[in-house]
Amino acid sequence: MDLESIPGVGEKTARALDALDDPEGALRAGDVAAIATAPGISQGRAARIARGAIRLEHDDPGGFLATDRAREVYRNVLALLKSRTVTDYAAQRLETIYPSPRRSRIEDVQAFAREALEREYDTAVLDSLEGVEPLEQPGDVRVRERCLATTDAERYSEAREAVPELSVEIIEDAQGLAELARGYSTVIALDESFAGVTVDGDVQVRPDALETTAEVVPERPLAFFARNRDRLQAAVEVHRTAGLETACDLAALEDGLLRLEADGTVAGDDELDRLTTAVDDLDAAAGTAESVANDHLREAIREEDVTIEGSDLLSLVERGAGVDSLLSRELADEYAAAVDAAREHLIEALDLDQGEAELARRIFGDEPTFPVERDEDVVGRLREELTAAKERRAGRLKRDLAGDLADRREDAQRLVRNALELDVELAIARFGREFECTMPEFVETDDSAGSPGRVGFAIDGGRSPLLDEPLEEIDPVDYEVADVALLSGVNSGGKTSMLDLVASVVVLAHMGLPVPAERVRLRRFDDLHYHAKTQGTLDAGAFESTVREFADLAQGGEGSLVLVDELESITEPGASAKIIAGILEALSENGATAVFVSHLAGEIREMADYDVTVDGIEAVGLVDGDLEVNRSPVKDHLARSTPELIVEKLATEAGGAVAANGGSAAAGDTEPIFYDRLLEKFE
Repeated sequence: MDLESIPGVGEKTARALDALDDPEGALRAGDVAAIATAPGISQGRAARIARGAIRLEHDDPGGFLATDRAREVYRNVLALLKSRTVTDYAAQRLETIYPSPRRSRIEDVQAFAREALEREYDTAVLDSLEGVEPLEQPGDVRVRERCLATTDAERYSEAREAVPELSVEIIEDAQGLAELARGYSTVIALDESFAGVTVDGDVQVRPDALETTAEVVPERPLAFFARNRDRLQAAVEVHRTAGLETACDLAALEDGLLRLEADGTVAGDDELDRLTTAVDDLDAAAGTAESVANDHLREAIREEDVTIEGSDLLSLVERGAGVDSLLSRELADEYAAAVDAAREHLIEALDLDQGEAELARRIFGDEPTFPVERDEDVVGRLREELTAAKERRAGRLKRDLAGDLADRREDAQRLVRNALELDVELAIARFGREFECTMPEFVETDDSAGSPGRVGFAIDGGRSPLLDEPLEEIDPVDYEVADVALLSGVNSGGKTSMLDLVASVVVLAHMGLPVPAERVRLRRFDDLHYHAKTQGTLDAGAFESTVREFADLAQGGEGSLVLVDELESITEPGASAKIIAGILEALSENGATAVFVSHLAGEIREMADYDVTVDGIEAVGLVDGDLEVNRSPVKDHLARSTPELIVEKLATEAGGAVAANGGSAAAGDTEPIFYDRLLEKFE
């Protein structure tokens, strides 16, 4: 796939997409989460790119939603689907599902939707989705205590590209290797020629290092899993709660995540914790041990009764001896006891092992001094030894854990992707069940005008999802149109709602999704032209523009569905009837499917040069001033208007009054005659 051929993808975006592991696979699958991991691409932009790639894949020209009202219907049904998602990802992923005239695209989504409708869910499953988010790439990982070394310039370049987390150094010989070992905790030599060379420090000869990066730089996989630990744990919970099948060993993955700290270090190892605490507490513990020794020695001096002969004192003074000599001579045992107490305190406070304890004891010398002071050089050496032991332990644990987790990365990614896709599926399942939907049937037929096999749409038991009412309060309706029809009916009888239902069904069907009806059969349309009711008469310029739009549609609309709500409002009623009749003639000749809602159905039918189908949403009467309506249009029936019903009601009431008076009207009562005369005008 040529990435730059995708609508909206330029050279810079194409380079960003190239950074993905499998850009073509992600684009074809509409994998918004994977696309959004490309540098500089947000989740919303990823959805638009995926949508463009899908159009390219199916040779979809776009433009199915040909008018503002058609686009508004799509946005409304999409909003209903998105409102049933839990994650932001699922809402963005639904943006990649759009109405298309292409059979291949519709069938792809239908296969996905049919599986989605089989999904079972409950509040526990929906709650478990709350913590799932697309995986993120960790920031740049830099490891400063370790480096790679080579004598080969080509190998140097290869190493820099393969392991950007580590410094890579060019050296000439073993001496250069030794110099590096003095500056780094670990040096990894890439050249086999260094095998057998003895150098002080932690130097490893690993010619295969670039092929085993998880061992050389375990921080890489650990950073990924640490950054996404909560997301992965949430995905594990989703799989368990929803009973999803997975090839991933959930228990092993969870165990690895529990051993990992949020900063990428290994958790739960007692020895590493001991060494870390010892390094951190060394200075404080040494200071406290020093105080222990001095306190012990002060107490001994206070309690000791020291007697010195004059000749002895003179001898000490002549030799320049001071307090240390007095201590050595008179309080040697007490000093030894004080130092032993300090040493034991330090060893116990830091929980040192036998080898470390030997070095720690040398922090306090055997020669008596007062006050007792620690040897900072020995403290430094102990710190270096503890730090080196800690790093060796941490490195070994990191390598072990990285080895366990690195091989699970693909499984982990699939685990999260499946959990996120479950949210998409459940949104479709919830929409389908809450609106009692079914999968529509597309019918391939002869589109020629007048053909007996011609099919537009047929809806049985449809209920518009755009009505702001509970589903149980919406009357199911049936409606079928093969070619071009006028839809008549009383005001507030449901004509506009019928157009909304037809538009919603057609949009959802061409998205490949279930539709809110008991059964739907329809053709594949090239585009949807839905013209909402115009508010007020248009001026001359707007009227001309509207007529031009219908002229273009009439000439090339053989695969179009045209829905128009009261076009007569654009100009004078007499002229409107003529214009609409002409439009219907052209649409019928070109094989389009159309429904025009109009109060001028009778006039339009008279103006047309062919037998225009007129359907009617019939009001069956007035009850307490409210219309009682049969919402399903009656085929080939011009529905009566609201004024006719009101006049009929008045005539009936007046006739009833005459009958109550014995068959004669009261003096001067002309109402029955007047109402009957008005009714005759409607015939």
